[in-house]
Amino acid sequence: MTKLKKPFLFALCLLPIALIAGVFSGIYQLDTFSEDVISQVLAQVGSKEVVILVTAVQTAVYAFVCGLFGYIMADKIGLIKPFKITKKPLLVTVLVSFFGGIIFSLDYWVFGSYFSEIQAADKAGMTLSGVLASVLYGGIIEEVMMRLFFMTLIALIIRMIFARKYSKDNIPTSVFVVANIIAAVVFAALHLPATISIFGELTPLLVFRCFLLNGCFAIVFGELYRRYGILYAMTSHALFHIVSKLFWFVFI
Repeated sequence: MTKLKKPFLFALCLLPIALIAGVFSGIYQLDTFSEDVISQVLAQVGSKEVVILVTAVQTAVYAFVCGLFGYIMADKIGLIKPFKITKKPLLVTVLVSFFGGIIFSLDYWVFGSYFSEIQAADKAGMTLSGVLASVLYGGIIEEVMMRLFFMTLIALIIRMIFARKYSKDNIPTSVFVVANIIAAVVFAALHLPATISIFGELTPLLVFRCFLLNGCFAIVFGELYRRYGILYAMTSHALFHIVSKLFWFVFI
């Protein structure tokens, strides 16, 4: 029972953040999805308020389950690091987030020159709901689900198959690198349904954009998780969105 105390408390602390993140994520989705998609959703659930409530509850459930079991698995393979801020990891995180956020913001002009929906979606992302959804859901909840839970699960499976003889403090780096790449590819693929909802179709360029922006930066967050812990991955992802939106506020 004592071994479950820290994972349970960690998952419990995620619940209020997840509920708030879910509310603003639901609002943001309603602001960015096409009218056809919104009409289909409302036909099923009845109202926008129900959509937001369902999104909030789902987010809380996902965060709690992934936080609890992700923490337990991560502890088994040495991925749980102290939850404290130290100088070097913080500096690396801030620099990565700053330059990564600027690069990501270029989506508005690069891919936005081909698809008007991108610029509309990016502008919607500068609303209060868009900012909070990106920072709280993207920065915290997605990292819990995709790095702490899914990347850890993949690493645990790879270790059991190929590196069982190593203790949790001496697992080869390659195990985590492969797990990170797999998690990043899946993370990018999970954005494809949202891409269809926004654009109404999938073209080769849209698929390339989806995997480029989401997959590449996911690998960065995964590496921060491996090196410094989930706290720095969450911090980087959140700062990443803050920087990109500040850049849009200044230049759009």
